Amino acid sequence: ASFTISLRTVDNITVMIKLRPGVSPSCQIRVKNVIGSELKITPGENVTFTFTCSTPEKYFIMEIQKNIDCVSGPCPFGDVHLYPPGLPRLNRTFIWDVKASTKAGLELKFSTPWLRQIEPGETCPDVVSYNIDSCIDTATVNIGTFCRNGSVSRIKLLGGVIMSLYLPWDSPLTTSGFNIANRASIKRLCIIESILKGESSITLMSPNYPLGFPEDELMTWQFVIPSNMRASVFFHNYSLSNCERKEERVEYYLPGSFSNPEVFKLSDSQPANIAGSFNLSLQGCDQDAQNPGILRLLFQVVVQHPQVDENVTHLVDLSKEWNMTVTIHFEGWPSRIPLMSEPICLICKNPRTCDRVLTLVSGAVYKISFLCKDLSRLRITAEKGISCVDIRWCQRKIYSLLVPKVITQLPIRLHKFIWKLLAPDLINIEITSPSLKLQQHVPEQRCNTSYSYSIVSATPETELNVGVFCPGGSIEKIQMRNNITISLKTFGKGFLNESNHQDLKMSFVPHIKDECTFTVSPDPKAKVYLQTPNWPYGLPPYVSISWYVVVPSKQVAHLGFSKDRMGIACETGRAYVNIKEETLGAEETVRREDELLPKPRNMYHDFWVNVSNCKPVDKTQLTLQFWVTFADKQIDLGVIIAVVAGAGVLMAIGLTVCCVKKKKKKSQNPMVGVYNPNVNTQVPGKQGLFTKGRKKNESHVYAVIDDAVVYGHLLKESNGSVAPEVDVYRPFDGPIGSLPPSPPPFSFRKDIKRSPNTEEPLPLTDTDHDTYTFAHQKSGQSEDSGDTNEKNNADTSTSLLENKEQDDLVE
Repeated sequence: ASFTISLRTVDNITVMIKLRPGVSPSCQIRVKNVIGSELKITPGENVTFTFTCSTPEKYFIMEIQKNIDCVSGPCPFGDVHLYPPGLPRLNRTFIWDVKASTKAGLELKFSTPWLRQIEPGETCPDVVSYNIDSCIDTATVNIGTFCRNGSVSRIKLLGGVIMSLYLPWDSPLTTSGFNIANRASIKRLCIIESILKGESSITLMSPNYPLGFPEDELMTWQFVIPSNMRASVFFHNYSLSNCERKEERVEYYLPGSFSNPEVFKLSDSQPANIAGSFNLSLQGCDQDAQNPGILRLLFQVVVQHPQVDENVTHLVDLSKEWNMTVTIHFEGWPSRIPLMSEPICLICKNPRTCDRVLTLVSGAVYKISFLCKDLSRLRITAEKGISCVDIRWCQRKIYSLLVPKVITQLPIRLHKFIWKLLAPDLINIEITSPSLKLQQHVPEQRCNTSYSYSIVSATPETELNVGVFCPGGSIEKIQMRNNITISLKTFGKGFLNESNHQDLKMSFVPHIKDECTFTVSPDPKAKVYLQTPNWPYGLPPYVSISWYVVVPSKQVAHLGFSKDRMGIACETGRAYVNIKEETLGAEETVRREDELLPKPRNMYHDFWVNVSNCKPVDKTQLTLQFWVTFADKQIDLGVIIAVVAGAGVLMAIGLTVCCVKKKKKKSQNPMVGVYNPNVNTQVPGKQGLFTKGRKKNESHVYAVIDDAVVYGHLLKESNGSVAPEVDVYRPFDGPIGSLPPSPPPFSFRKDIKRSPNTEEPLPLTDTDHDTYTFAHQKSGQSEDSGDTNEKNNADTSTSLLENKEQDDLVE
């Protein structure tokens, strides 16, 4: 097919057809009998040509340039047409080079669907793009590259402009989509107008981006927004030049503001929640000639409907907190940068200061609000530092590692709360969970709670990942050297309910010898798995870890390792596993890295497990896991018999001692006097012994009365025993005979047998004998036989006179 291009002189249009860069000249252009790879048609020419191939769009491109002089003559204002017609279907670029005075501005007005600015190198979806350069004297500034379907409706320029429209060979576009108008001088580099009707987001860049904004220049963006919508500005990428004079800044003309223009640094949080249209201007400075630097800016404007709760504020009182920060951010921050096309969630600390990320510091009170349709896309990350300054005071204080209620009461999910614990030299850190206890997260025993703790011990040289722990386990206490970082991480929404039961506490304790020491008090019904820190990467060289396992008194622990050997080879030093019960005389079990680990064994007392690392050879790491179970103690029958027999022997010895003591007590009873009314104290056959009659010799009167006789009734109280019945002396009121009372008959004597020819004593009368007998209580007599003593006085007492007669008989 042949093509004919006819150019009028007055149109001042030049057409250039040339090979695409990097394409071999497999296709040629034939003009009459001349074949070439390039064709240039100037104003006033009429040229007919053909291509030597059927697909010239693969090999050739075309540029159509129109020069417009608005300095020496009138400008052809109005719609810009794609001229000339009848062009071949090649990738083509239309260029309009408009020269104008800086005293008169030019305006490029775009028809709907308007334009959208893109970054350099980005491609438009329909491959149709506009490039706009501003020409001031001899300098050219690239205003930007734009695609169709956007919000940029007008661009006002100072001086001339070079407008380029790129169309692919198959584009159906037949109009340029813009017109040119004349304006008065705008006194700045350019003004870009954007019309935002509904919820939308646009990205704009400073001229020459990513290169530098011209020195000491000023430009403005105008945003036309309905008054019932809310706009927010975000600076995503910027850099500053080295200024000698003035200061680089942005200025806002905001609706309803009493301080327009409001000036901000590029590093400030930019205004948000703007109701209606506003202007934003970028002002450069006089740059250092030796080291000018680069001023550039890429920013985003987000337009949203007002939120239902935009006027609802949440009080965040951090005035009583110390050394703490609270950051509210989008999900995935800071590693993930959200796409600018994503819905925006804003956090505002006042009506105009909003951002995707807001950091609150302790010591202040904030009233925050949210501009976000879906608050579930926001998260909270908080950090608190605890350090020891005065050792004497630190060691007496216990710190509660709890998430403050001021955070949990916000309608935002807590992502992570980090405690950074700094300990001075010779002071270590102790973590306790008195009631909940901690469970170590291991493959055989995974955490399924709504939150967990990640504990890391760090020094400037090394970092030891102690492990991941969750509540509801058997670890009561963890003691660690060095500085500690504890990170509480939540999973799901359940943390709000479980946060009220946190009991993690921290204190500073004296120096410990091991890198880390665990105190484990397992549930007797549970099987507990414990593993070395830094799993699965292995313990650092020369690190020692200990576990102290508490065994209940009525239980026996069963200890076993998950593998047979340590699985390492030492380059320097030795690696050891030590096991020892906490009891007197217990033997210590020690295994080296080249030996088999101990077989499962029973532990009857609290015990220690210690793992000490060497410097392993390359590609070998020390990782150990062991488990502990419990069972009731089984008591041996032989032990029971031995215990019962021992108890019987001890009881027999005790009874014997008691009897001996009791007999000894009884033998020490005092001598008492007992009144015997039927005893005759007169010696038979010796009636003339007393020369006086009884009425005269006062034989019935006692010369001495022993104290025991008078106070015998009190002896029961003095020594606790029951003495024989006693009485006190009473004067005799009856008739007194001439003879003293006769002694008792021989029949009353137990130890003397009566002979057949023994003379019977004289019968006793009822009136003339008051008899008293002094007697020793026999040792065999019961102490509690008060009534029995009365009945058996003759059997239980031996009179002193009888003793005398017995002595006479023996003689």
